[in-house]
Amino acid sequence: MDISMASLKGGVGKTTSAVHLAAYLQQMGQTILIDSDKNESALTWSGHGKLPFQTCSLEGATKAIRNAEHVVIDTQARPTPQDLKGIAEGCDLLILPATPKALDLDALLKTTEMLDSLSARYKVLLTMVPPHRRRPGTNTPEPHLKERQARKLLDSADIPTFDTSIPSYTAFERCPLLGVTVQNYDDKYSKSAWNCYEKVGEEIISHA
Repeated sequence: MDISMASLKGGVGKTTSAVHLAAYLQQMGQTILIDSDKNESALTWSGHGKLPFQTCSLEGATKAIRNAEHVVIDTQARPTPQDLKGIAEGCDLLILPATPKALDLDALLKTTEMLDSLSARYKVLLTMVPPHRRRPGTNTPEPHLKERQARKLLDSADIPTFDTSIPSYTAFERCPLLGVTVQNYDDKYSKSAWNCYEKVGEEIISHA
């Protein structure tokens, strides 16, 4: 399976999602993460040699992908419409990370309009959402108001969205400094954080 991560706005967890979904897919088969972003954040993250999959630049991908069952591409930030067209046509699924912030959602809607005109297969992943909280007297955590509002907007626009969202845990900010994925970072929320990407991975596999 070939998956690409793209966003017209920076700071939405694109590389974080690429790294963690690559880690999930590695459990299913040989996976490679291609870093085509000029910031090379994924390559920097992998520099410690602790990630469970191979990471390479776009220029070095030709040989690496020959034996890969799954490929995840961390595309350049803020792609042009022509770039977006090429990205969408070159993958099985295009994932669009977006925070529940109004400006991020506005940029997202513009992106999906372009993708719909291309009949592209894409899905939105809500990232950096406030963690779910239990209401007094209940045992089931509920999504924060910001996430509920974002999902209502996406649903009203018939935009395909993952059922699982990615919370804004500090562990996601710090694990790149050690070159590990979040489940290998020593934090009380690490297990919950990794479980979110496991659920996203399960959604991807089940609809492949």
